[in-house]
Amino acid sequence: MNIEQARFNMIEQQIRPWEVLDPEVLDLLFQLKREDFVPAESRDLAFADLEIPLGHGESMMQPKVEARILQELGIRPHENVYEVGTGSGYLTALMARLARHVTSAEIHGDLSRRAAASLARESIRNTTLLEGDSARAPLGESVFDVIVLTGSTPILPQAFLDRLSPGGRLFAVLGDPPVMKAIVMRQRVAGSFQRVELFETMLKPLVNAAQPPRFRF
Repeated sequence: MNIEQARFNMIEQQIRPWEVLDPEVLDLLFQLKREDFVPAESRDLAFADLEIPLGHGESMMQPKVEARILQELGIRPHENVYEVGTGSGYLTALMARLARHVTSAEIHGDLSRRAAASLARESIRNTTLLEGDSARAPLGESVFDVIVLTGSTPILPQAFLDRLSPGGRLFAVLGDPPVMKAIVMRQRVAGSFQRVELFETMLKPLVNAAQPPRFRF
């Protein structure tokens, strides 16, 4: 496989048609080697338009979804990011190249350790990887400029909105199968949020995601 041709095709045939046109995002996708974050047995699928299994029922998101997240959030060099679900570490790495610092939590310790090794190979040092469950609230007490949930959740816990700085943005995929929507919540001023619906998609749920009250017969 011609890796660079495959990368070019991914960007031109999958990502641009998904309305990702930000030159900074596109340049970053050329620079940061996605194939180095994919499990070895799936390396040939690194640029395919599909989710790649990571173990524990978890998957890397489709490249076009990762790219769209970056474009919609518009991460700036002075900002701090919190990521729920490190997974392969690829999205972590992309955000770290744009942000001041990325804190990323992963419930599966082996995935966190594998991601740490991949980040180290890329000499990405402005990240803190945490092991633990943060599906219902960020770990620690910090406030962040950007929060990204990499798995779906039926409802968005208020605890995440409470951790956004004024001017902050949060990405999440909300809902239950078969209807889920990717959204960005923007806090223009403290306590005032604007919800922007981006696209419909399907994403594996976060482990221990918050659940709404369910009607039972």
